[in-house]
Amino acid sequence: MMSLIVRYPKVDYNGVSPHWARNIAFAQYQNATSLIPTPIEPWLIKILQSAIEKLPPEDEALREDVRGFIGQESQHFRQHRLFNKVLIAQGYPKLADFEQQLTDDLAEFLRTRSLKFLLAYADGFESLGAVAGGVWFERSDGMLEGAHPNAVALWKWHMAEEFEHREVCYNLYHAMFGRGIWKAIKNGYFYRIYGAIFAMRHLNGYMDRMFEYMLDIDRQSMSDVQKAKLDDDIKELKDFQKRNTLPQLLKILLPWYNPARKPTPKGMYEYLRRFEPGGDLARPTARVGISEAAAG
Repeated sequence: MMSLIVRYPKVDYNGVSPHWARNIAFAQYQNATSLIPTPIEPWLIKILQSAIEKLPPEDEALREDVRGFIGQESQHFRQHRLFNKVLIAQGYPKLADFEQQLTDDLAEFLRTRSLKFLLAYADGFESLGAVAGGVWFERSDGMLEGAHPNAVALWKWHMAEEFEHREVCYNLYHAMFGRGIWKAIKNGYFYRIYGAIFAMRHLNGYMDRMFEYMLDIDRQSMSDVQKAKLDDDIKELKDFQKRNTLPQLLKILLPWYNPARKPTPKGMYEYLRRFEPGGDLARPTARVGISEAAAG
């Protein structure tokens, strides 16, 4: 893996409506998803900080990848915090309650679960990001026609970096719990799948509830014609997810799955350069240390 770059976006979310895409259901599903990073990514940083202290000296390359991962994730939750503040203020106050519930769940996992479980969960969550990276860059053009460019910038930058660091949690989990033939079978596959399924069910449950909450709010001010259009949007969204996301998610469950083998989405690194020094979506950089990255 090449060295991970920590990028610092310069994106203004103040003019972004919750219905920032032509398909309202697509926009609101992404909005629901945006509530996930603000609790989970600081939580991930704490777990990885703890894990790298337990790596042997010969794993210095992996330790450096983890540091880059932490730097990138520290920017992800900060940007989503800004976006979510704008979103919640536009008529969805209970989203903050969902966010707090997830924060409490994760805190409970940190108190009561093993590092093995926490890293398996983290790898499951990161697997979702790797899938989304491909979808956003190669399968979403139809959904993004006419979409607000600042909302698109948030998601394409975030999902590109999720794809870029897709193998860090996978490699860390295997370095700690999957070395040796028996461990590779018992932990490397079966327990990894348990962690992935647990994470998907847990997080998708939150996303689905937040999505339904926002659509219920929307329907309260819609005409019959608008409600019919929303129903069509929901159908289109489900068809889109079934065609483009579900098949990629199923690949995560294969015994030979390795995120490092996933082909890089077309145009991804060219897009990311817009967030690097001199790019039109970059702000002046200021080094973020690991201790700062972990701060909520």
